Amino acid sequence: MSELAPLPVPAPNSAPVPSVPLITVSGLQVRLSQGPVLLPETTAEIPAGRVTALMGASGSGKTTLLRALIGHLPPGAAITGTLDVLGRTPHRLPDKELRALRRTAVAYVGQDPGSALNPRMTARRLVAELATDPGDKAVRELLAECRLPVDTGIADRRPSALSGGQQRRLALARALARDPRILLLDEPTAGLDHAVRDEIAHLLRHLATSRNLAVVIATHDAHLAETCAEHTIRLTPSAAPAARKAVDLPSATDPRTAPSGGGIVAIAVDAHFGNHRRKSVALTDVAFTAAPGTATAVIGPSGSGKTTLLRVLAGLHPHHSGHLTLDGDRLAAHVQRRTREQQRRIQLVPQNPLATLNPRHTVGRQLARPLRLHTDLPGSVRSARVTELLAQVDLPAEHADRYPGELSGGQRQRVSIARALAARPDILLCDEVTSALDADTAVGIMELLTRLRTQHHMALIVVSHEHHLIARYTHTVHLLDAGHITDSGPTARLLPA
Repeated sequence: MSELAPLPVPAPNSAPVPSVPLITVSGLQVRLSQGPVLLPETTAEIPAGRVTALMGASGSGKTTLLRALIGHLPPGAAITGTLDVLGRTPHRLPDKELRALRRTAVAYVGQDPGSALNPRMTARRLVAELATDPGDKAVRELLAECRLPVDTGIADRRPSALSGGQQRRLALARALARDPRILLLDEPTAGLDHAVRDEIAHLLRHLATSRNLAVVIATHDAHLAETCAEHTIRLTPSAAPAARKAVDLPSATDPRTAPSGGGIVAIAVDAHFGNHRRKSVALTDVAFTAAPGTATAVIGPSGSGKTTLLRVLAGLHPHHSGHLTLDGDRLAAHVQRRTREQQRRIQLVPQNPLATLNPRHTVGRQLARPLRLHTDLPGSVRSARVTELLAQVDLPAEHADRYPGELSGGQRQRVSIARALAARPDILLCDEVTSALDADTAVGIMELLTRLRTQHHMALIVVSHEHHLIARYTHTVHLLDAGHITDSGPTARLLPA
């Protein structure tokens, strides 16, 4: 099979011609064989030189449409309608031609970009690996163009030493390194603070016009769409999920009246990435407390150390000085040195669901695993408990038989939450769990977490840039900046509604 024929490239400095579509979708529908509709019937034309936003509720098909544009759909998916990407139909291309299309013309940055970054490579090497110009100057300019602080030595850091927002921008730099004609982005501002969101919005507009790119973004961020998109395509789920029953949220426990000495405590904690020869400080002299039954938020700009703090509490990142306690008892720094009961009591829901979900196992199998490890439920009733866990996060029972790749980003996030809840934890650490959800679903998740926190007297610790949700659903806020806690106090004082 011959290599993919070169695609025509606009003459330098030529004006974009928005009337010529690079992507044409007509009556396109994707569904699983004998299963649910993943993408309702959709028609659209997407030209070069502008940003197009895909919007809709979680599960409406935004991610599926992006994946259809690169020919990456679940095996056995039934596809009707027509799809044209640069004169080709991706899902009908031979493997060699499809790889060439992805390599030379269409770049995709998924909702969980960190999972696609080689953990052993530095940011510099990750970009140079794909760049048409792999020189150091060109790589640094590309990192800077994607709003990464190159003067901090970030080019020599590995993905694990980057925040979620920095990983997202690094993945964008990798995508741009190959000079594509179409750039597809799934939730590009999820987990970013408002200042960086605005930077990304202006960057995407700049990229579309300066490079004559067709930029397509799937997003729940209405501000992003309004700021940078010239056109919005709204997708509607083929069947609306069952409505949640209205509930009265119980009054929040006042942290000042919580039992003293209980919960999780960090005292003078320092943490860093790398070794003594090349050390990057992540946390410095951090003091932190979350009492049983309370909701505590950690906020701050992207890269300030919020995720690292949660990982230190979970025992997934070492702290190099200071110590942790759980209900007054010393807590080992590394999760493998903690008792099985301590492991059960502290559960983390990471920012990227794919980091915790095995793509080869069904949802039901993954929810059953913590039931086997941390509960004494007999096998005969685990299936019913799995169904109950799915219902708690507003997913139907049949999702137990689906794989993570068959779910939307929002659905995967809810499965990740259900998996953490399966162990009935006393401390639940949530890293940007609403960032990939539409507004209604995000509120529903926070209501769910509030109910569970109150019913089980659970300490809820939330990292989020969604300050309106923090203001409504938490008692205490810790403001983290450059690894230091610069202020702490009642949410009503630091984030007045």
